[in-house]
Amino acid sequence: MCKLSQSFLYLIMLCLLACNNQNTFEKTGQTQDEKPTGLPTDLPLDEIKLPPGFSISVFAKVPNARSLTMSPQGTIYVGNRQKNKVYALRDEDGDFAVEKVYVIDDALTMPNGVAFKDGSLYVAALNKILRYDNIEQNLANPPEPMVVYDKFPTETHHGWKFIAFGPDGKLYVPVGAPCNICESKDEIFASITRMNPDGSGLEVFSHGVRNSVGFDWHPDTKELWFTSNGRDMMGDDLPDDVLHRAPKKGMHFGYPYCHAGDIKDPEFGNKRPCSDFTPPAQKLGAHVAAIGMRFYEGKMFPQEYQKNIFIAKHGSWNRTEKSGYNISRVKLKGSEVVGHEVFAEGWLNETTQEVWGRPADVQELPDGSLLVSDDFANVVYRISYGG
Repeated sequence: MCKLSQSFLYLIMLCLLACNNQNTFEKTGQTQDEKPTGLPTDLPLDEIKLPPGFSISVFAKVPNARSLTMSPQGTIYVGNRQKNKVYALRDEDGDFAVEKVYVIDDALTMPNGVAFKDGSLYVAALNKILRYDNIEQNLANPPEPMVVYDKFPTETHHGWKFIAFGPDGKLYVPVGAPCNICESKDEIFASITRMNPDGSGLEVFSHGVRNSVGFDWHPDTKELWFTSNGRDMMGDDLPDDVLHRAPKKGMHFGYPYCHAGDIKDPEFGNKRPCSDFTPPAQKLGAHVAAIGMRFYEGKMFPQEYQKNIFIAKHGSWNRTEKSGYNISRVKLKGSEVVGHEVFAEGWLNETTQEVWGRPADVQELPDGSLLVSDDFANVVYRISYGG
């Protein structure tokens, strides 16, 4: 009787494991048919408020979807912060609902950052930059990664990284402060670095950047713009997250001495005045967790959106009343900010303070529509105009 019970329990456990793993893309290279039943249908997309003429839909289901990048062949690569996988998405029939989700790797640490160059996928996994060569021809059987660089700090506090290749062909990699507020002796902390694609020539490009998890280059001037998260424990309304412009190497943006251009840090502010540093191009709100950002260069949206910046505000974690949880639009005239407004909102119910989604990154598609990753709802959305 005892042996029969054990066997019965064992069979039940096997069945439960099989059901649990059916839709989790556990194995490297595994795919799943995402249509017609694979895409979530229970998300309250009708709660998302957009300007007239815009609409939102689910593009793909991806666990903990964070940073986005796209190959010239149209494959969307997705990193994540809390899990160990990097994904590739293929919309084979062009209907903007992904059919295939591939797992490129499933044994990584904080593989938040993804970038694509010359046929290779680059992934930032905590202290390492990895490269997956000839990846487009091997989505179902990904190669072992090459280690491009493995000497970044191993601290996990602000250790997840957004990465992207600049107009100069170099790979830009931020290194966040290993704390809420501290003065580090190692200049690599609280910086944005850059290196050659082969990992050589590492240098600090920008200093005094507490934690940047999103950046892009102006389409005309080729200047770097980036978001950065303000420090915590100064109250609900101080300091702002910020948007910075870095037209040259060697600029210092204030951390840990000055925040948002004009707020002296209570612990380190007496060491250096705010006048020593470059102020932000735009304040974005306190604790909104401004992360992914892109310049818009597509033709789908109205002309007034051309060369504007879209920013994913992931949302506050310790504010009395939540802030962020939206996508904002920064209007530019040349290299000057002339406006900042909410573009998409509704993931946060302001009345109940309940949250059902957290925008993490944005990525323009070739048709001019905009992808938005959401690591809380575990999806990638598509925002389109007209049609």
